[in-house]
Amino acid sequence: MYSLAFSILFVSFIILTLIVRFWLASRHIRHVLTHRGAVPAEFAEKIPLAAHQKAADYTVARTKFGLLTLLVNTLVLVGFTLLGGLQWLSIEVFKLTGGGMGYQLALLAAFALISGAIDLPFDYYKQFGLEQRFGFNKMTRGLFFADMVKGVLLGAAIGLPLVWVVLTLMEKSGDLWWFYAWLVWSGFQLLMMVLFPTVIAPLFNKFTPLEDQSLKSRIEGLMKRVGFASKGLFVMDGSKRSAHGNAYFSGFGANKRIVFFDTLLSRLQPQEIEAVLAHELGHFKLKHIIKRIAMMFAISLAFLALLGYLKTQLWFYTGLGVDPLLPPGQRNDAMVLLLFMLALPVFTFLFSPLTSIGSRKHEFEADAFAAKHTDARDLVSALVKMYEDNASTLTPDPLHSAFYDSHPPASVRIRHLNAAPA
Repeated sequence: MYSLAFSILFVSFIILTLIVRFWLASRHIRHVLTHRGAVPAEFAEKIPLAAHQKAADYTVARTKFGLLTLLVNTLVLVGFTLLGGLQWLSIEVFKLTGGGMGYQLALLAAFALISGAIDLPFDYYKQFGLEQRFGFNKMTRGLFFADMVKGVLLGAAIGLPLVWVVLTLMEKSGDLWWFYAWLVWSGFQLLMMVLFPTVIAPLFNKFTPLEDQSLKSRIEGLMKRVGFASKGLFVMDGSKRSAHGNAYFSGFGANKRIVFFDTLLSRLQPQEIEAVLAHELGHFKLKHIIKRIAMMFAISLAFLALLGYLKTQLWFYTGLGVDPLLPPGQRNDAMVLLLFMLALPVFTFLFSPLTSIGSRKHEFEADAFAAKHTDARDLVSALVKMYEDNASTLTPDPLHSAFYDSHPPASVRIRHLNAAPA
């Protein structure tokens, strides 16, 4: 009875999620197309009509493509769960491995490979169809597949040992396994923050020290004013993959480094680059990074505690189309991990605006920090150029933006900056 009720609840949330996402997308498309014919007044002197219309068309195309992938992903989700896909995969993998830890790791690996194979045509079209059509793709097909192979190998090298540790804890550490797994997961996340800038990121991109001495002096002056210590200033060859530009800092503790996309440096003036960086440094100085990490750890602890409970509930397995006794006589903790990973987004989607609200608040605060330490007009001009270069729509549907967007709409954000004290 409980399993049937959970199945009905699962399907209900899937349908509700589809309805909400299609409704928001249709609103967004209509709103963007309605305002396609004219640049908003506050941007009329800065952004050409052709660029505004390109952004509208790009936004509509991306939104429609997102709906297509949503439908396919929903069908795959139902296929893996209620239609018995995971159960079939479990049996087939057991035939090949004979059970044990090898079976569980193989089950997770097989699921990842099948999911990746399903996503591959969509990733390929997004890069060489959608991005290519609007002039953003700079990636060759060889680089695309090289990145894919690197990603698979890196995922296996990092993911399989981590999963092995978690599965071992689930088997041998008793009812509090989820707490020990949380400690491992938290330590792993911190380790990745340290290793990503110097070990992982260079596998995909080339990082060279910033050579422009004038810009370097300006940035070092900014860092000194705000009290930020960095391991160096680097330029990333983002142009070999995309025409989009950005800047960020990565790393943790004493391992922090500042990175500029070469596409950003080629487009912005030195004072604009300084203002953009001041915004990014604002996230650090205002402790947004620490707050996000703390929130991530708290949420992961709550979810792992929930997983610890669901692991022992028969209805959770059967309600999602899996017989927990298959294969017979074998532990199948890998299966509960897969089921939880598949089911969780269905039940948490409607809470997405909560994280968006917090993120937009941090963006306003970082903008105010940048306006305090640089000229707000420089950040405004940089943002206008970045909106134009990235074909970001200036007229998103307000409700769609509030639900999804981690950054405030362009007009609202720039209005706040223009009102900032000089």
